Amino acid sequence: MTSSPSADHPLKAVAALLGGVLLVGGVSSLLHEWFGFIRFLGFLRFLVPDGHEILGGVVMACLGCALLAVAELLGGWGRR
Repeated sequence: MTSSPSADHPLKAVAALLGGVLLVGGVSSLLHEWFGFIRFLGFLRFLVPDGHEILGGVVMACLGCALLAVAELLGGWGRR
C-alpha cells in the first residue's frame, strides 16, 4: 500500500496545533509578566507553578517552536 505524494503524516496537524498554542501562550505569558497586559490563552498559566512564570513562558515558547519544527519535518516526509 503506497501513499500519495500529497498525503500528510497524521500527527502533523496535532503537532502544528499544539506547537502553535504553546508558542503563542508562552509569548503571551512573557508579555503579561513583563508589561502587565495581554492575557491571551490564560488557561496555560495552570501549567506553570507560582513564582516560575517567566521560566514557564520561555519553556512553553521553546517547546512550541520545537513542535512546529517537528510538524514541518513530518510534512516533508510526504513529499519524498
